[in-house]
Amino acid sequence: MHIVVDRRPDGVGLIDDEGRVTLVPEAGLAAAVAEREAEHPRWVWTDTAQWYPPLLAAGVRIERCHDLALVDAILAGIAGRPPRRDWGRAPAAARADTLFDLDGATDAVPAISACLAFAEQRAAIAAHADPVRLTVLAAAESAGALAAAEMRHTGLPWRAADHDALLVEALGPRPGPGRRPARLDQLATEVETLLGVGPVPIDSPPELVKALRRAGLEVATTRSAELKRLDHPAIAPLLHYKTLSRLHTANGWNWLDEWVHDGRFRPTFVPGGVVTGRWASDGGGALQLPKQVRPAVVADPGWALVVADAAQLEPRILAALSGDAAMARAGAGVDLYAGIVASGAVASREHAKVGMLGAMYGGTTGVSAQVLPRLARSFPQAIGYVEAAARAGERGERVATRLGRTSPAPSASWREHQGAASAEGADESVGRAARSAARSWGRFTRNFVVQGTAAEWALAWMAGVRRRLWTPEAGALAAQPHLVFFVHDELIVHSPRDRVAEVEEALRSAAADAGRIVFGETAVSFPVSIAAVHRYSDAK
Repeated sequence: MHIVVDRRPDGVGLIDDEGRVTLVPEAGLAAAVAEREAEHPRWVWTDTAQWYPPLLAAGVRIERCHDLALVDAILAGIAGRPPRRDWGRAPAAARADTLFDLDGATDAVPAISACLAFAEQRAAIAAHADPVRLTVLAAAESAGALAAAEMRHTGLPWRAADHDALLVEALGPRPGPGRRPARLDQLATEVETLLGVGPVPIDSPPELVKALRRAGLEVATTRSAELKRLDHPAIAPLLHYKTLSRLHTANGWNWLDEWVHDGRFRPTFVPGGVVTGRWASDGGGALQLPKQVRPAVVADPGWALVVADAAQLEPRILAALSGDAAMARAGAGVDLYAGIVASGAVASREHAKVGMLGAMYGGTTGVSAQVLPRLARSFPQAIGYVEAAARAGERGERVATRLGRTSPAPSASWREHQGAASAEGADESVGRAARSAARSWGRFTRNFVVQGTAAEWALAWMAGVRRRLWTPEAGALAAQPHLVFFVHDELIVHSPRDRVAEVEEALRSAAADAGRIVFGETAVSFPVSIAAVHRYSDAK
């Protein structure tokens, strides 16, 4: 059963599958939705980030929805067209629209009705080569949008005083506006003294490179990996400066003031914000919480943070995608990399990890290049799968995830360069540049099929956990176990301590279900590591 939510000049229309319209005033929408939710409908609306937060604020949680904007982005990718620009959006509904090229969005009444858009989407899904999988993707993507709104509503427990204390310990007292913390000043002075070449503009990468060269250190960049190769007494304090500077800039006192209120960090997640289907965040850096600040993430009294991490998710996704039985056997335990070593494919866990990452991301040098041939012999279907995706990309073809999300085509300029390289009499430098561009696009498509399918699995996992945790009779969302954080292959549930065992079972069973939802019956297992902790930092 579907109920379409359609904003109209005289209120909000709720339209059922028979076309019956119930018109309610905007102020009465939450009560109307709460009443109809008892029928277990799938709500259809233009944008979850616009419609759902006011319902949550009124104490109304819904079970299912169909997010027209998110599903349109999927269908647009398949069709090779831009996503629609004419969805109605409230300005506060932060969705990182530039990621979808929706810079013209306003809070006006949509130029297309939700009913018409839904009918068009259902027809497009039905006409797809695999409508069942695409239907699953639309449902999972929409469920993710509900979870994103709920996680922002409840927030991640965060102790501002603890955060401030760790900043003071690392950086010194909070400086005045426009000033550097004392510890950064000390390190900058130490670097300048040890280099001995005069003033060092330590926060300007180009000028810092010049200063290092004046000191006799040949560097091309100020990346930490390059600096670590240098043997000079100034390097250790310089690397320490870079680490503390990132902390101050990304998660310092200004971040704390802006993003943590009433004991909660409320990030704005952007479902489908990355072309592969991975999430992004609109401010706050929700998907990059460094270990330095995790001690400030603290459960409420009598509650626990249940942190679950999907073990070696992307290699397992590759095993399931390719149907590689040998790799499925290697991943039968919690540690797939140890299983690869046990299979005799490589000598060490480190080689297994580096080799698999190279296979999925296109590593062609170092240890990765050395072990890839051995992995290809032991797991021919898995390695062959990503190699085929890479070759397709090099030819300018598009690839798709398990459930149907489709990669973009290379740009017109990319195709022009490929055409110029194949033209009679083309200069060898043009050919080299074209081959390099082709290999680069092949690396993108190689990873797209794995990373995109892993994002689908994570959505199915999250949706399953969300469904299992909710008990209508238990009261408000924040009064019972609820999702509070998500990053790629990790979930955090905030739970009363007496329900932790129930939450752990929900996380494990939802992970197993996610594998079946995405792949059907598969020999590949998807184990999750779970820790119930007081502080997030205790989970790792």
